[in-house]
Amino acid sequence: MSEALVILSGGQDSTTCVAVAKNKFDGIHTITFDYGQRHKVELESAEAISQMTGALTHEVIQLGPVLAGDSPLISKNELGKYDSASDLPDGVEPTFIPGRNILFLTIASNRAYCLGVKDIFTGVCQEDFAGYWDCRQVFIDAMQIAISQGIAGSDSHFKIHTPLMDLNKAQSVLLAKDELKDEFESVMAKTHTCYDGIRGGCGKCHACHLRDRGFKESGIDDPLWKIASTR
Repeated sequence: MSEALVILSGGQDSTTCVAVAKNKFDGIHTITFDYGQRHKVELESAEAISQMTGALTHEVIQLGPVLAGDSPLISKNELGKYDSASDLPDGVEPTFIPGRNILFLTIASNRAYCLGVKDIFTGVCQEDFAGYWDCRQVFIDAMQIAISQGIAGSDSHFKIHTPLMDLNKAQSVLLAKDELKDEFESVMAKTHTCYDGIRGGCGKCHACHLRDRGFKESGIDDPLWKIASTR
């Protein structure tokens, strides 16, 4: 039986990865990280999505305040709000948390090894990467070698799958639609994207704008709007 481990935040991108992995492997495991993020509500989404998609196991890793930085996601700094996607700043987004994906992939490799799994999925994307250095292919390639060498003494013990790496948000929506099929609306309605932790989205933060733009450009209505209580 082939199995894979998916790093599931509860957001749109990682949920798409769950769908891709589920269709490619006989079984999947999901892992979620609680690192004191502002949008902690995403943990509830991750649990719901893991159950809905039939994951074999779901583990929430309690990291506590291990990640430091000025990012408003883990500090009291104000979260940037913008009137439209065209107003989003260039360069590295202030929400960037240094070392986050390094830590996540390191812990994921530990859990994968213990599960006897060699395939790890993560929803990083360099097309809409917002200046996050740890969402690029060059980083993933380096991490794949590092965790493989550190755990098994080879360059390729683990395979890090990044099905969204070269897709924009509209393309990732279409991929999710294709992979989830009849479950698309029910599963995507459970996802959480907003950095401000508002169910349904604040409609102003960087993450909300990218999600909204992606659905609009894909021509598909966002199922999240059906449960949004505020905007």
